[in-house]
Amino acid sequence: MAMNKLQRARRRTIAWIILPILLLAVSVYGLAYGSVSIPLQEINQVLLHNDESTYRTILMDLRLPRVLVGLLVGACLAASGALLQGVMKNPLADPGIIGVSAGGGLAAVITMVMLPQLSYLLPVTAFLGAFLSAIVIYLLAWDRGASPVKIVLAGVAINALLGALTNGVMVMYSDRVQAVLPWLSGGLNGRSWHHLEFMAPYAIIGLIASLFAIKPANLLLLGDDSAQLLGQRVELQRMLIILLSALLAGTAVSVAGLIGFVGLVVPHVIRLLIGEDYRFLLPLSIVGGGTLVVLADTVARSWFDPIELPVGILLAVIGAPFFLILLKKRGNFG
Repeated sequence: MAMNKLQRARRRTIAWIILPILLLAVSVYGLAYGSVSIPLQEINQVLLHNDESTYRTILMDLRLPRVLVGLLVGACLAASGALLQGVMKNPLADPGIIGVSAGGGLAAVITMVMLPQLSYLLPVTAFLGAFLSAIVIYLLAWDRGASPVKIVLAGVAINALLGALTNGVMVMYSDRVQAVLPWLSGGLNGRSWHHLEFMAPYAIIGLIASLFAIKPANLLLLGDDSAQLLGQRVELQRMLIILLSALLAGTAVSVAGLIGFVGLVVPHVIRLLIGEDYRFLLPLSIVGGGTLVVLADTVARSWFDPIELPVGILLAVIGAPFFLILLKKRGNFG
């Protein structure tokens, strides 16, 4: 047992060193590569010396905001998934399990297809749809308490209902579906400073609030009875953590569309490597999520030139088999 603790402590130290370095390297990679490759010295001149380079427009107006949005999207999705997996005592849970993605998707489709004149409100409507769906699911699961099993079952049912409604709207307005498909696929194409300015306040508030959820999340891992004996208000804390997860995932969905895999696999992989303790699991998941989304987005827009593959599709194609391999080899992670 002592050796196991020593191994986990060593893994945590290694993760704290490697992940931030990897995040920085991936961010530079995202700035340097695309349809036009930019030398590192040019990036340095533009960012640090405000040089009027020929690459300035590409870096400052296109790639830098896109990388920053990707970092926040990945961080929010990973934090949301990590919290949900703990509060539901299910390492396979992710933001979609409580209907966040389906709620945001339906609200976005209605806005883009039925109310195109309000398309400038898309981030707001997608966020509200995601947030409201989480509240409805929690209320449906409530019966003198809302157990993780009830929440999951209610989430599955609401996901199916919202998915059917989304498909119905798209069938009824089939002549306008083309504008919706890229958003449903999930991607960061065209994301600008405007999108960053919209999502940053919500993302920063949600990520900071998630750090205050570390202690209750750890206590909930002990079980409801044990947490209550320690003076915790279990139902209130569970509801607040779920709503916080909805805020984080809804913020990401509102800007990047329906990107999957991140909130599921990133926290799960880190949990297998370093254990359940949220003091380490949550911040490392935040860094890992941002790293994964920026890396996947850069690959999606640079490796398939002249086609830009939506990052949501790439993550799904790579993520599903990768996750199955992880499940198969789970014992090797200790």
